[in-house]
Amino acid sequence: MIKIDVLSEDKNWSKKIKKKNYFFKSICEAFPKKYQFYNKKVFLSLLLSNNRRIKKLNKDFRNKNKATDILSFPSEKKIKIKDNRYIGDIIISYEFMNRPKNQGLELFKDKVIKTFIHGFLHLLDFDHTKMKDYKKMFNEEKKIYNSVIKKIY
Repeated sequence: MIKIDVLSEDKNWSKKIKKKNYFFKSICEAFPKKYQFYNKKVFLSLLLSNNRRIKKLNKDFRNKNKATDILSFPSEKKIKIKDNRYIGDIIISYEFMNRPKNQGLELFKDKVIKTFIHGFLHLLDFDHTKMKDYKKMFNEEKKIYNSVIKKIY
């Protein structure tokens, strides 16, 4: 079972996603069984932020002085899911999700779901620096996304 603590530091998120805790809990509950972690307690935190904050974190922790859509900070290099495990932190930028500004609510939520899945996989040690790793991560993202979309919509 995945427990997610959702924090929001940018009021714009509330304009698009009213029940943030419920929204992200529903996403996690719609993951394929492989990522449900039954009989285990997996914890992560999610910060719904903005470009200003994510740029600072990106500079401080990755030495990249630019905003990005998402940052993931795994709690360990090689994660082994045991009985109880804190797997890390995810930060998502509102401005990146809200591009273009005239997009509909469904597109906004769809981008957030895809981005959250991407960050979640980073917490589980998936990466996309090499082409073979990119393909593996992309395929997992697609499987999870398809599972979520079937169950949520």
